[in-house]
Formats: sequence, C-alpha cells, structure tokens
Amino acid sequence: MPGPSDLIDGLRRAMAAVEAHAGGVYLWDPESSALRMAVLVGMPPDLLHAWYTVSPDTALPVTDAIRTNGLIWVPDSAGVARSYPRIALVLPYDVSIGSYPIGDRDAVHGALFVIGRSRQTPEVPEEGVRELDGAARELARVLERSRELGAPIVPPKTPLIPDPPHSSRTPVAGFTEMVERLPQGLCALDTNGRFTVVSETASELMEAPSGALVGRTPWAALPWLNDPAYEDRYRATVFSRVPSHFVALHPPDRWLSFRLYPDDTGVTVVITPTEVDWTDAGTESGEDAPRSPTRTGFLYHVLHLASALTEAVGVTDVVRIVAEEIMPTFGASALALFGHDQRRQRLLLLGQQGFDPDFLELLNESTSRTRAPVARTTVTGVPGFFRSAGNLRSAYPDPGVHIQDGLEGWAFLPLVASGRTTGTCVLAFTDQHTFSVQERGVLTALGGLIAQALERARLYDFKLGLAHGLQDALLPRWTPQVRGLSVATRYLPGTDGMDIGGDFYDLIPLGGNAGAAIGDVQGHNVSAAALMGQLRTALLAYATTSDEGPGAVLRRVNQLLCLMESELFASCLYLCLDPATGRVSMANAGHPSPILADESGGRVLPAPDGLLLGVDAEADYSESEFTLHPGATLALYTDGLVESPGVDLERAQQDLADRLAEASRRPIDEVVDELTRAALSETHRRDDIALMVLRTETWEAAPARPRTPPRDSR
Repeated sequence: MPGPSDLIDGLRRAMAAVEAHAGGVYLWDPESSALRMAVLVGMPPDLLHAWYTVSPDTALPVTDAIRTNGLIWVPDSAGVARSYPRIALVLPYDVSIGSYPIGDRDAVHGALFVIGRSRQTPEVPEEGVRELDGAARELARVLERSRELGAPIVPPKTPLIPDPPHSSRTPVAGFTEMVERLPQGLCALDTNGRFTVVSETASELMEAPSGALVGRTPWAALPWLNDPAYEDRYRATVFSRVPSHFVALHPPDRWLSFRLYPDDTGVTVVITPTEVDWTDAGTESGEDAPRSPTRTGFLYHVLHLASALTEAVGVTDVVRIVAEEIMPTFGASALALFGHDQRRQRLLLLGQQGFDPDFLELLNESTSRTRAPVARTTVTGVPGFFRSAGNLRSAYPDPGVHIQDGLEGWAFLPLVASGRTTGTCVLAFTDQHTFSVQERGVLTALGGLIAQALERARLYDFKLGLAHGLQDALLPRWTPQVRGLSVATRYLPGTDGMDIGGDFYDLIPLGGNAGAAIGDVQGHNVSAAALMGQLRTALLAYATTSDEGPGAVLRRVNQLLCLMESELFASCLYLCLDPATGRVSMANAGHPSPILADESGGRVLPAPDGLLLGVDAEADYSESEFTLHPGATLALYTDGLVESPGVDLERAQQDLADRLAEASRRPIDEVVDELTRAALSETHRRDDIALMVLRTETWEAAPARPRTPPRDSR
C-alpha cells in the first residue's frame, strides 16, 4: 500500500538528482484548496513554518512550478532576491532553490522543492532535469495508486519529518578519550538545533553540565546565547550547508568562539576560548550585539507578514494575507478583523476565516460601548489574552457576551495606526493556548502592521471607488441603436494602478447615419480618464453640430486639445457610416487601423496617417473611404488588444483579423467575447482595452435603450 514513506523516498531521489541537502513535497489540501507541505527533509521544521500552508496565488517556486508546469530553478541568493523577495527577506541565506510539479496539467497533485548550496551555473544539467522529472513522475504514480486503492494520501496538518540518516552513533571509548584530550570543546546539534552530544571540555567552557544541555537548544538552555544573532548563524549554517563562525560573551568577561560544521545529520560545533573586542562580538559588521533576548523565529514571522502585506492593495487582500500568514504560524483555528466606525460607534466585520458566521453576525454592527472583549480592546487599545474559554468567561461574565463554542484560547489584538485604535484582530484556538511574553509582544506588534495595511487598503479602496465612478461616468452608459447597424462594445481596464485609463469609444447618431469613434489618451490614471472625458465630449459636440467630415472633426478636436495645453497626447480614429449604402469615410490621428471581416476573409484596413491629438495645432487629417457591405463586420480597437512585449504588431493585427473572420457569422455579442477572450484570461494586463464591433444589417429601427455597462475584469 503506497504511503508517506514512498513520498520521502521519491523526494530523496529528487534531492540526489541536483545534489540538494533539503527538500519538501507540497500536496493540494482538498479541504482548503491550498497547498500544504506534506513532507520536509533535511531542515528544521520551524525554519519553514510560515510556509506550511500556502495559497496557490502566492509567489513561490512551488506555485510557479505548478503554474508553468515545468522546472523552476534559482541558482543563488541573488536570484532568490530578484524572483522571490519574500523568501529572501525571511531566509537570507546563500542557497539554490528548485521546484518541479507533481503530475501534469490535467492532474496536478502538487509540487516538490529542493534546496542546495549556491550554484555558479544558472541552469540544471540535463541529466539532473531528467532525474527530477523521473522523481516527480514516481511521486505522481504513488499518489494516483493510493487513490485507486481507496486510501488517498492527504497532507497532514504538519509535515512528516523523517529522522536523518545515521542520526545517532554511539562513540567508542577510545574516540571519547581522544576528544577529551583536545583543548577545544566539541558538541553536536541535530537538525532541529538540539544538543545531542556535549564533551566534558565543552561543558566546562559553557559552565553547564551536559545533562542540562542534551535535548535542548543552546538559546533555550543558555541565557547568554538567547540572542537572534546567534540563532541566525545556526540557521544560516543548516540552511546553506556552509560552515560559519561567531563569538559570544560568556558573562561576565569570557569570550568563546563557536565554529559550526554542517552535514545532513546535524551540526558539529567546535568551542574555543578567544580574545575579542566587544565590537567584534556576535556580528561581522562591528555593531554591538543585541542585549535583549528576542527570539529569531518570532522576528521572522513579523518580517514575513510585513513583506506579505506590502502586496495587499485592498481590504479583501489584507484579510486574506493575514489569515494565510498568521493562522498557520501561530496555530490558530479562526481569525476575524473588526474595524471601528467612530461616527456611529459601531464594530464592523471586515473579514474572517474559521469562525461560525452566525457567531460573528452577533458582533457585526454591535455598539463599541458594550462590555465585550472585542469592544474593550477596540476602545482602550489594550490587548487581551485568554488561555481558555473559562478564563474568558471569568473576565466577561455578562450573559450578553458571546463566545463561540468549541474554541478555547483567545487573543484580542488592537489595530493601532497613527496613534489611534482603528479596530481589533481576533484570534481563536481550538485547544487551550498559553501566550508567552514573547508571543504576546509579537502578536501585539503584528496588530500594528495589520492596522497600517488596513489604513492603506481603505484609502486605496476609497480612491479606487472614486476612480471607477469617474470612469463609469465618462464612458457611454448605453449604445444608441441606428437603423441597419448592429453594435457591441467592451472595455477592459488594465490591472496596473487603479484599473482606469484613457481608452474610450463612442457611437454617435447622425440623422440616419452614424459616427463611430475609438481613442486612447496617454496614461493609466485619473488625469488620463479626465482628459478622455473632455475629448469624448468635444468629439460628440463637433460631430453633432456640423456637417463636416471626419477629418474636419478631428482637426477641431486637436485644436481644442492644444489650447488646453495638456501634457498628455491622444490617438483617435473617427469614421462616418451610411448604413443604407455602406459607404464609410474615415480619418485617423495616430490610432491602430481598423479590421474588416467579410466574404473574402479578415484583413487590416489601411487608414490615413495623422499626428496624435495635442501635438500640433496646425495639423490636418486626411480622409479615406471604403464600403461596408451587408453582413460585413468592422472592429475598432485600442492598442492594448494587440500590443505585448516581444510580439510583432503587424502579426498581432493579422491574427486578430483572422479571429474576427472566424467569428464573424456569430451573434455580435459573441464576436466581442471571442476577440477579448485571451485578454480576459490574463491575470496581468499592462494596458486597458476598448473595443467596438460594427456590422451592417437590414433591420427596423428601435428606440435607444439602456444596457448594462461593458463587461470588464474589475
């Protein structure tokens, strides 16, 4: 029967393929739809605790390997810093990292990762890639076989960590005597940082009996080593497999040198007395070693959350990141974030994970003046920590104070930003939870980080709402109906910035004829959107108040833009269409040429050349004419639909023409869906997109009617 041991064997084969000393296997968690670490080999578990569970959207080698369905390889620390800055911030060690998907695109089970020494070669040798692929396929077969047998392998809550090979050896008496003759002290640490062997000389130098050291970490057993600088040296040694060295002051005045030599089973430490100036102690930079005993692991959690929150752009993102990063790190079962509406004196639920919604509904919109732990923390800014539900009920015995059944440990963290409390973060634990002094301090500090991120996110959401309101007000709210003409439009904002831009379109009734305009103002911000609205208004006014052709209309719009002395330029294509005859006259101000699909296929129509609007007030715009036969389809678009880095523009336009020809016999709404399908599937759009599709038909006129706003990706 396949089991976790088979995963370990497959992982070790992958590690051997690239001479890695550590690695792990991530599998999909069927309950949370997240990736959970199932196996970890060759590394202390607390070093990667923050990544036990990861969202598939998190930028990590394992998620990128799954997304690209191929090998991800980062050869050194510089590459890690460039490609995965969050990893480099939390684990700043010189290593190589690789990841490979388990399964194929149709059945992805997860991914494996391997960690080795820093490499000078940027790529993995072909033989190593083949071995990695073979190991991944073997793991996939194990997982598929376990499912076929009705006992699928699912990732545990904490990863399976096998004992290192040959992790315990019994030294012979002669070897012990030889060690004791040395003036240096020798000791050994396992891969979790705990003493396994301590020589008598080492015990004397550290002034601690070996019995009090074995089974404990140095920073837990020896107060004078309880310093983040020393623990970090150990972490760097284990993570990178590169020997390291530090000196520490044994109170009151004795300096000891520690040299660390790692391998797969642990670390050998050589301890010798030394003479060192204070400024050389503990750090290579010459700065004073920190005096306060802050745990490195806790500091890493703060750094990790801080780096993750820099990626949040809205309140929803903050809630998601906080839940993903804090809950697994501290073992919490539920998390909720409450904001404080100071004007109404109400608590507002911003987001939650793990709580019963009915329980939170009792707290949402409740007054902040009530005697309840959430309200008290919000009003006073004082955190609350309760080991058990019984402790919480003792502190708040009022029957109106609600506590969700099944949860024991509770933490109420004030969200303090700019010197004021803006809300409360609630953490709850299934089991009783004792909060140490260090953990309380770290959680309280995290509350400040969350509050600042929420303040930024709320401001972003507010500005985004204003920007979207401006954009929606400036774009047409409905498409007028013109006899003999079918029209469909789409607008897709870019994903950079505030999801607004200067792309616009318009259909203008001109008696029995129609004017169609498409344009693009330079930029993707509020200024571009505002200028777009002014240009659209000017175009509409000039087109409807004169009998002039498209060239004259663009000339007058250009003169107006030059008078406005705007620093932004704009492209625009404007045409006048007679649906009865199909005759079209067209002028162009630096805009991409339209695309036509008819019985002869799809092609790019040549458009007159003209300067961008706003460049030269004396510019003229020539006109060209063509015929749009019944049933023919014409597409007007902005450059975001066809331009992308490394793609030839003419080829991209012809590809669009071919797709228009293939879809031209479908209903017109399906045509615009087909032309924008690829853009909608992209998670990152560098530019916004406007699209207008026209088709000449014979049909009865109907009154203009409102229609839903153009579909987009907001």
